[in-house]
Formats: sequence, C-alpha cells, structure tokens
Amino acid sequence: MRVITQVDKDTFQKHTGVGLGNFDGLHIGHMALINTLISECKINDLHSVVYTFTKHPETILRKGLMNQLITTNEQKTRLLEETTLDTLYYKEFDEAFSRLSPDEFIKNVLIDTLNIRLAVVGFNYRFGYLGKGDVEYLKRSGEKYGFRVIVIPPVKVKSEIVSSTLIREYIRKGKMERVFHLLGRHFSLYGTVVAGRRIGRTLGFPTANIMPHPTMVIPANGVYITKTKYGDKWINSITNVGVAPTLREESSFSIETHLLDYDEDIYGKDIEICFIHKLRDEKKYENIEALKRQVVEDINKARSYWKILN
Repeated sequence: MRVITQVDKDTFQKHTGVGLGNFDGLHIGHMALINTLISECKINDLHSVVYTFTKHPETILRKGLMNQLITTNEQKTRLLEETTLDTLYYKEFDEAFSRLSPDEFIKNVLIDTLNIRLAVVGFNYRFGYLGKGDVEYLKRSGEKYGFRVIVIPPVKVKSEIVSSTLIREYIRKGKMERVFHLLGRHFSLYGTVVAGRRIGRTLGFPTANIMPHPTMVIPANGVYITKTKYGDKWINSITNVGVAPTLREESSFSIETHLLDYDEDIYGKDIEICFIHKLRDEKKYENIEALKRQVVEDINKARSYWKILN
C-alpha cells in the first residue's frame, strides 16, 4: 500500500475507485465500505484509494473544539496495510479546503486530481462548504460527470447504528466489550514507556507508564484486563487508568500497566495496550496493605480470564 500526502497531475494516471470519509476508528462500518471499495476496484480494474485527512475536519470547522480520536493516523495506516488497498491519501484539511463548494470538490478533487470512476461513501456522507453536499448530490454529479456511486447503508449491532461517536461514548464509559463489537477489534492506546514514581515496583507490582497521544479518547478511570504488545510479543496485563488515589495525594493522571510474568525493563520502549474488560472502578484504600490485597485479587481475576481463553 502506498501512503501519500501530496499529489500532482500524474499521481493517478489510472482510473480510481475512491473511499471517502474521515474513518476515525476504522470500525466495522468503515471496513464494510473499504472492503466494498477494494472488491469493486479489483473486478473493474480500478486503482483503489482511501481519501481522508491528516487532521479531523472539526479542528478547522470548530476551531479546535473536536471530539477526541479513536485512532491516530499511524494506527489507521497500520490497519489499512493489512488490506489490499492500493493507496492511502492523507489530505490536509485547512481553511481554504473547507470553503470548497460541493461542485468544486467534485471537479477539482474527485475528477481532476483523483481521476475517479467510482466513489464509495457511507449513508451519511457530507462534503463541501458547510457540508452542503450529500449522497444524493454525489449521485447526481456521478451521472453528470461519469462516475458510479455506491452508498453503504448503516451497519447495526444489536439495533445500534455503528458510529465513531457511539464508540467514543462507550470507551469513555469503560464498556470495552461493547467497543469490541462495534470496532471489530479491541480498542488500544500506543505510547512510549516513561519514567513514573516507581511506587508500583516498591509494592511488588512494577508498572509501565505511558502518555498516549493527546488527541486520543481515554477509557473511564478504573482497572482493566488488558493485553500489551511489546515488540512482537503480546503479554497478559492489567492496567490502571486514573489518579491512583491511595498512592498520590495530588490528582496526577496516569495510565499504568503491570505485565504479568514479565520483568524486563522496557523504559523508553513503545508499547500498545489493548483494553479487554473493566474489572472495577478506582478506589482509595485505607492503607497500602489493603491496596496490595486488592491488586493481588485483580491479578488473580485476570489470570482466571486468560486461563479460560487458553
């Protein structure tokens, strides 16, 4: 898969099929769209392109007051590399771009730049200045300019329409099983292990602390059964999200992961934490010994969980 951020008149010499959208999360609805795009492009000898943005459009449209993200661009790229997509095009969404009329977007971007013959969009896709263009406008334009439009209907799970907004809501509530069903995979956070206060190590439960990308949505405070990737290894783990009230007098937020049966020093290394199941809310215990007993109980519950799966 080719990843690009700049184009010229010769970038897309072959006719293309284009998937249009922001694709935050690459949830099961997004993947239905992208898989349709790839399949249709293969049987019609088109070059498959996902056209999306380097930054969420709301950073411009709402002057920075945007929803936190489910995936970074790096995560999107890694996930799409697992498909047979030909090109992933990240376009910068700026003030000038936001003012393109629907017809200017179709003529300047879809036709002149992308050499389009097929557009694949979600049922609620909007484009152009103030979102004045919709799927019906796109269909009429396709008939006028000679490209086909496929509209992917809503994807539902237990009567709920899958959307990035709904997934963010469940992440913030710590309902990770529901997130899994809507995303089609476990929600994860990437980060570099940073120096903490090393209190966990003195308690006998050393932790790897990360600071995820500031634009990412964060699960509700609490203790989670997690799976942590370091290098090529997936390691069973438990993760505390929050302020660890028993250990800290000040409200200092952290994401701290204890890797089960793993004691290598991974300070400064990159890890990925997949959130599987919330065990409990954060709680301030009467003393350190009470906290240690609770951590042991949390670890035993996590071990029982993994034992069932293995």
